[in-house]
Amino acid sequence: MTEADRDDIQAQLQVILDDAERDRVSAAATTSAVSSAMRREGLDRAEREIKDEVLRMGSLVAAQIEAAIASLAAHDHDAATAVIIGDVRINEAQRHVSSLIQTAIATQGPVARDLRMLLSLDHVTYELERIGDHGSSVAKQAQKLAPQPPLGTYVDLPRMGQLAADQVRAVLRALVDLDVTTARQVAAVDDDIDDLYHKIFAELVELMRADPGNVERGTSILFAAHYIERIGDRVTNIAEDVVFLATGDIEDLNP
Repeated sequence: MTEADRDDIQAQLQVILDDAERDRVSAAATTSAVSSAMRREGLDRAEREIKDEVLRMGSLVAAQIEAAIASLAAHDHDAATAVIIGDVRINEAQRHVSSLIQTAIATQGPVARDLRMLLSLDHVTYELERIGDHGSSVAKQAQKLAPQPPLGTYVDLPRMGQLAADQVRAVLRALVDLDVTTARQVAAVDDDIDDLYHKIFAELVELMRADPGNVERGTSILFAAHYIERIGDRVTNIAEDVVFLATGDIEDLNP
């Protein structure tokens, strides 16, 4: 074999090796792109499921608030008991969503905005669970009031409760849509709840001063109003999460 033949064979081998390397790189790039697309699809699917479960949990919480207030206004001991028992469903929903979030983080490897979304949703479920606890606390006051005659009318207390329930539903819509404008509007409603709370507080203090026999009932109503006022504060916390997710800014919406 001549030197020229050896050079020709070497050149042909090099061409074959170069082609094989290009095929390998191309295949690796294709595999990586497909793998990345599959991970993105899996993460998007996980986020949709988690958001749906958060919305379901929020609906349970809003319904609990309304039921608690209705049981108090009607002096219905059985209805109040049902609210307290129903709080278990909210706790279970919170644990379920937290489990979904942990699984998504462990298996999908979210980063940046996706990771921030998942962690914020986990915080939202914590706030919703605490709001559910406040609703249950209102129902416990309703149990105490049930066997006693009404202390005046409950006009402002049901208004407070409905505002709080509407707040919960609205802030969750803002969360899903990342709607900063709606989030700010929801947070602003907390001022209306605070105003009603102060009005109820002043009226009840007058009733208790006028007749010591009103103290026990008045105290229970005050506690119920306080729990509703705390719901407004926690909804504002969720609204601040929405602003953070949409803008990256940490902002106090209830200074």
